[in-house]
Amino acid sequence: MYDFTFHRPADVKKAAALLQSSEEVKLLAGGQTLIPTLKQRLAAPRNLVDLGAIEDLVGIERKGRNVVIGAMTHHATVAASAVVMKAIPALAELASHIGDPAVRNQGTIGGSIANNDPAADYPAACIGLGATIITSKRKIEADDFFTGLFETALEPDEIITQVSFPLPIRAGYAKFPNPASRYALVGVFVAERGKKEVRVAVTGAGESGVFRVPAMERALVKRFAPKSLEGVKVDANSLVSDLHAGAEYRAHLIGVMAQRAVEAAEK
Repeated sequence: MYDFTFHRPADVKKAAALLQSSEEVKLLAGGQTLIPTLKQRLAAPRNLVDLGAIEDLVGIERKGRNVVIGAMTHHATVAASAVVMKAIPALAELASHIGDPAVRNQGTIGGSIANNDPAADYPAACIGLGATIITSKRKIEADDFFTGLFETALEPDEIITQVSFPLPIRAGYAKFPNPASRYALVGVFVAERGKKEVRVAVTGAGESGVFRVPAMERALVKRFAPKSLEGVKVDANSLVSDLHAGAEYRAHLIGVMAQRAVEAAEK
């Protein structure tokens, strides 16, 4: 066992101050990635700042044409939320299939987004819906937030406080999960945001993490239907190959999952 100082601030201001004043510090949200990392000695921070006592970071509410979710809200809460199920059912469906019940009842939306695992589900929803990530310092559009594998636009002393999701006309999510981890081998989030705006976001397959597919977006703008995606290919050269699936197989899955996501959006 190694020594570290455990902090449990009561508000975001105090948590941000600890990030600025402490050396070798890590934030603890749901801990679904960080705790295993600490156990494996892949990280050994001298200071651990737990956000679990900050009540202002928990909650879901409808604000005009947006659903705003607090960063420390658990996946299970998002999945069961009447607000989310009515306004953006695809987001509730996505949350309901993250990991297993233990993960869904402990993991948080803010932690998932900040970690930006290349196979996580929420980044696809953020990009697909055109979400805004609200932090202790500013607002960041989702397109600018996810910058690479496990990398984001967050500054060292910046904390995610909320995620604001604009209401789409319709949206759907479909993923092919790894049977062991339930992470996405490929996940596709499709959202129609206007008559001339459709967004298609893919997780689990990109060498740099979540990405959009402009060719599919253009096809769906013309006609929002699964058949519109027939023959639309994704270049396998930009995709991941690993022990779970090759790039060519992932390219095929993107097409299949995209069509299923559109089908889900039409229901």
